[in-house]
Amino acid sequence: MRLGIDIGGTKTHAVVVDGDVVVASDEAPSGRGPEAVVAVAADLGRRVLASVPHPAGSPVVERVGVCVPGLVDPSTGIVRQAVNLGVEELELGGAMQRALGLDVTVTGDVKAAALWVHRTTPAIPGTRLAYLNLGTGLAAALIGPDGVVGGLRGAAGEIGHIPVADSPPCRCGQVGCLEALASGTALHRIWGRSGPEAGCPFAAALDGDALAQEAVDSLCAGTARAIQILVLAGGATDVVIGGGLTALGDPLRDGISGALQRSAAATPLLSSLRLHERFTLRESTVPLAALGAALAAGQAVDQRRFVDIRASVDHDDPMAGDPDDRAVPHQVG
Repeated sequence: MRLGIDIGGTKTHAVVVDGDVVVASDEAPSGRGPEAVVAVAADLGRRVLASVPHPAGSPVVERVGVCVPGLVDPSTGIVRQAVNLGVEELELGGAMQRALGLDVTVTGDVKAAALWVHRTTPAIPGTRLAYLNLGTGLAAALIGPDGVVGGLRGAAGEIGHIPVADSPPCRCGQVGCLEALASGTALHRIWGRSGPEAGCPFAAALDGDALAQEAVDSLCAGTARAIQILVLAGGATDVVIGGGLTALGDPLRDGISGALQRSAAATPLLSSLRLHERFTLRESTVPLAALGAALAAGQAVDQRRFVDIRASVDHDDPMAGDPDDRAVPHQVG
């Protein structure tokens, strides 16, 4: 069995899996700041492990996978610029191993979710999947024949930090980033309401709430722009959308489709691609990232799963900088 922990911008989710079967699951509000992030994740991990019956004196799980937003170095387990968690830099792998006393594998949260999507989506020749996460923030992962593309310092797919407008400020320090327009954070900023008690912004918009209308228009237009980027720049043929905001269901799907069709009406290029037919929503009730983290823990020795383009070239090493290098999520221990 394996433990997967997804440290999200809003909540942390932990699952224990036996093969592909979830045998235990729990969640808690995420901590903010390095110490709180680790404390919440470790406490939750211990709690969910304690809920699984097992023989005395033997560990419940063989491995632990942890995933987190931000830039994750697959060789060290260090996460940087997890802005939605208040983390500038954190040696997450080592901290979690010390807290749990188990081998730990670390990867990015969206890449972990994409790994699970890759595992559970039937392969179709000639297609290339991209996974787009709509949650507290916005990020994506490209899925190639060998798995999930890591990129420079794990930054491949961080399209939420591509500036597309002149405002508003983004937590990353730039202005007008895609994430600042289409994410849970953006929805709250524009509408002023968030959480389950806030209700559905699409329903509020239909009832004449002008701020709700502005928020859902921004969300749908921004998500449509993200799909366009993934297809035109990332080479995706199909986009799977997951994350907490997919709980908005059909209104979100229809809003994104409408935004894509309006964009396509202005240009034969986009019209020919029929992007409104190239995306699907994956239900938010499935903890994709936590499951992917557990899966990554079990595959930490499989160097074909993640592609890493090295951040710097060691000229003494003739193989350094080779874009075909394979790097796995960091395993401590």
